[in-house]
Amino acid sequence: MPITYNDLMQVSLGQLDTAVSDWKKAVDNLKQLETDARDGLKKKSDRARWKGVNAGVTREFVDRTAAEFADLHGEANGVYQVLDDAHRELEALQKRVRTLTTEAKDKGYTVRDNGDGTVSVDAHVTPGTSPKDDKNKEERQYYADAITGKIAHARDIDASTKLALARAHGNDPYNAGHATYDSLNDAQVERALELAEKREGMTGRELAELNRLLRHNGREKDGEFATEFFQGLGGPRQTLEFYGAMSIDGTSGDASKTRLSGVQDLQKYMGHALANATDPYTPQSLKGDRQHLPSWWGSEFRKLGTQEIEWDRGMMNKPYGYQVLGGLLRYGNYDPAFLTPIAEHVTQLHQDDPYRFMANKPAGSDDGYGFNPSGKLGTGNAPLNSVLEALGHSPEAAEQFFTQTPTAYNDDGTIKSGEKPDFKSYLDLFTTKDFEWVIDTNSHNVLADEEAAKKALNFGPNALGHALEAAATGRPYDTDTIDPSVKHSDAQAKLVHDIVEKFAQNPDLLTHNMNGDLKEEETGPLYALRDSLGNISADYIADFQRSMYGESADSKAFPVNGEPANLGSGDAQKFLGLVGQDPDAYSAITSAQQAYTANVVQDFLRTEGKDLTPEDGARVGDLVAPGAAIAGVMSNSRADAIYDFHTATNAEYNEAVADNAKWVNRIVGLGTGAIPAPFSIVGEPVNWLAEDVSESVVKSVQKDMTDEAELSAGKEYSDGRKAAQDASAAAITTYFVRHGEDDAETKEAIERAVRTQAGVSHSDGAQWNSSGDGS
Repeated sequence: MPITYNDLMQVSLGQLDTAVSDWKKAVDNLKQLETDARDGLKKKSDRARWKGVNAGVTREFVDRTAAEFADLHGEANGVYQVLDDAHRELEALQKRVRTLTTEAKDKGYTVRDNGDGTVSVDAHVTPGTSPKDDKNKEERQYYADAITGKIAHARDIDASTKLALARAHGNDPYNAGHATYDSLNDAQVERALELAEKREGMTGRELAELNRLLRHNGREKDGEFATEFFQGLGGPRQTLEFYGAMSIDGTSGDASKTRLSGVQDLQKYMGHALANATDPYTPQSLKGDRQHLPSWWGSEFRKLGTQEIEWDRGMMNKPYGYQVLGGLLRYGNYDPAFLTPIAEHVTQLHQDDPYRFMANKPAGSDDGYGFNPSGKLGTGNAPLNSVLEALGHSPEAAEQFFTQTPTAYNDDGTIKSGEKPDFKSYLDLFTTKDFEWVIDTNSHNVLADEEAAKKALNFGPNALGHALEAAATGRPYDTDTIDPSVKHSDAQAKLVHDIVEKFAQNPDLLTHNMNGDLKEEETGPLYALRDSLGNISADYIADFQRSMYGESADSKAFPVNGEPANLGSGDAQKFLGLVGQDPDAYSAITSAQQAYTANVVQDFLRTEGKDLTPEDGARVGDLVAPGAAIAGVMSNSRADAIYDFHTATNAEYNEAVADNAKWVNRIVGLGTGAIPAPFSIVGEPVNWLAEDVSESVVKSVQKDMTDEAELSAGKEYSDGRKAAQDASAAAITTYFVRHGEDDAETKEAIERAVRTQAGVSHSDGAQWNSSGDGS
């Protein structure tokens, strides 16, 4: 029976530990017998001058006996190594599951074994409450998913161990010398390669088994499994042939949903494994060295990138290497030495001929057909989209790509000696008005479907946005993990400065013809970037707050996360006004600015403590002013999108706020230095400030509305102004509720000053944006 939660929690691994010790003794004893047989019995037999029957029978018997001792030692050693690894890994998994269970129970949750390898984590239900009141649903799901994942890993170890032991024994009690292993990892690699050799012939059950092996072992820190797996496939070309065959098999028109799901998992787990295998900085393995593929794999992939790949003789549609490789690169955090040259090469090939990789796409096929089974941002025909998405998951590589001097490459992926590209940076290249994006879809009627064409044309810019996010923030674009140790580098801050300046001074890159009035013109090519630019703005919210009223570069009141971006005031205002016309970007910026303002204000109040006086109201008002000014820019930007460009509705702005609560967690979690980070690495809040700010953000977004009549009358954004005042005041009131020991006069004076300054600054921001939005 497969392992369940209760099994993992309750089983004693002491007997397995004893078995490991016993097998170790057997290995040592058999080693001695093997030595005795080889150096004693066999050597004497070899030196003996046998005659007659003894010459043909006894010597052969002695030779076979000595060999059998060697086989017995090898078999016993394989059993020992497999059991030792299994015991060590199961012990670590059991410890982690018990720790997670204890954490969940300490928070009042109950872990329930579903009996099928999964668990549910339930909350204590208080009488009279509704399921809608469940504020801890996401946290409980985190524990359920984490524990279930550990159980799945334990099941895989159990299954792999049974298979390895059966092969080592061989089911022959009279003959040793079957499969031998130096570790459980070796047995798992052997099985994975055995399955991979079947390629499209794998059954659904076998594909699921291969995916489990890749999932649980492909990302192990030492990289041993991943490296041996890809080496076992044969090399870069064989890797492309295997993945190409599997992805097409799983996305073909007659493939079942189960098969498609299987190749989607294969894409993900192979991608992560390839990233692991090509990382030269993996920790030292148990074998005593660093396990990774040699650097020539990267250059070979570049060489194959422009070559046709054929896995079946006589194939009609032969994809280029980069089209196949791109499917794998979309998953995993890749080392810069491997990924950055590939990304540069692909980008330069696209610049030279945007349709180079599109000529062989299978037009007329279903859009699910291709080398990107995930279906996210295209079918996989355009490798540029793939490498940009890869950079979005690989922050270090993305930072190098966008901040270092570009290297020129030949068609075969080798470096052009002594030559430079005809552009200064990839940011400059992608933001030139004549840069051409392709439509990565298989449908041959896409141009007749305007909406489908517009959506497909945005795949590339969306991926570019993800790459810029990773480069600017130092983390994968789609992670919610909060790591206070990640600080903005000088290169990242300079990149953000350049991004803000670029779009502020060339607004038509984002907004040209957004409302469709110019029928002969197309929408700005980078229109789809705005949500990512909003995320970058949120991550650099301290720098944007500094820029509102010209705060000094060494400001202690408004600390930044690492190196300062030194944004120009006018550029920052224009940039926020442009980006805020996207509901998701608006929500991210609003959430971040309110969280940052709360941090700054409460840092000040905490520092001053009982020494606060009514006169401090002006000082606190200065602290809320930049955030309120940003809120004013956002109000005006929201109104522009709804009434001028007709690209969004109030409902879309209100709904978007639910998806950006992560920014409250992230910014509050980072603190200001004086406020310690109140979050664990998984990103769940553990203090009241995040909850208070999150609630305030939702209220202010829903209030921040201006109707068309008010706009026509030239009125200020009264509802938005009131929302900004309330949000700023909330940072004060929540502090006093929990910490305040000050007199009523002091509290009232500070709150009054904050509301007044927030109102004034909101009007400033709305006016700045209205008079210079550059749309």
